[in-house]
Amino acid sequence: MKKRLLAGTDIEVSALAYGMADFGTQVPTEAGLALIERYLEAGGNFIDTAHCYSFWAPNGWGASEAFVGEAVWRFGRERLVIATKGGHVGMDGYPRPDAFANPELVRQDLTESLDRLELPSVDIYYLHRDDTRVPAEELIEAANEHVASGRTRALGASNWSAARLAQANSYALAKRLQPFVILQNQWSLAEPDWTDLDAPGAVRFVLSSEEALLVELGIPVAAWSPTANGFFATNGVRSGPYGGGAGRERLARANELAAAKGVTPNQIALAFLLCHPVTTIPILGTSSAEHLE
Repeated sequence: MKKRLLAGTDIEVSALAYGMADFGTQVPTEAGLALIERYLEAGGNFIDTAHCYSFWAPNGWGASEAFVGEAVWRFGRERLVIATKGGHVGMDGYPRPDAFANPELVRQDLTESLDRLELPSVDIYYLHRDDTRVPAEELIEAANEHVASGRTRALGASNWSAARLAQANSYALAKRLQPFVILQNQWSLAEPDWTDLDAPGAVRFVLSSEEALLVELGIPVAAWSPTANGFFATNGVRSGPYGGGAGRERLARANELAAAKGVTPNQIALAFLLCHPVTTIPILGTSSAEHLE
């Protein structure tokens, strides 16, 4: 598998990441470890988790990070680039204060994450949601505490706009701080129908209007739900928020290309991202060995 060097760091990540959202809960430990082993054999190394995963499952909060800790013990720390996230909004089953990006809370999130992972540090620490009520400069300055303390090697932003990320990084470079080196947003060939993207704590997808700025910044995008959560794999039966707009037209075109090339529509959707002018790292989230292959 090809590798991507994150600019300004010595961190080299595989071109496909593996998302651990349901591992340790819906994906049992031994089954999950077998999937990780196959991913590593194929040249993968980039593991993505978060402080809040998998709060939606019974007794699931923290299970994903604990599973990743088990994978580290099984396969060795040197084989894995580990990213986790903190500073998420409150949801049912995941209590948070209104000021979810408060530096003290994010500091506590990282402490708990490292305890679950049984590690002294992670490779990448993302701010999981953007609190647009807080200046971007304040958030990147507070996040630098975790680089200075050695608890993360690099910083990432998740569910941030390209403009806010650019603002934060411009400040960081002017102040000789560590900038964000990666953005994690939803991105796929089919766009979701989400609105109010700039509300505090909103989930974000990469807008076509942001692509030129991301190229200019040289910031890679770790794309979650890169195949639109089954939209392409099920011929649109699992449409969710992806069936509107140009989604159906793109699905039809992906099916045509897949038939012509002897591949699957999911592979076409992934190829769209992997060949994009913006360096893109799709995050696979599958629990199926066949799907992973």
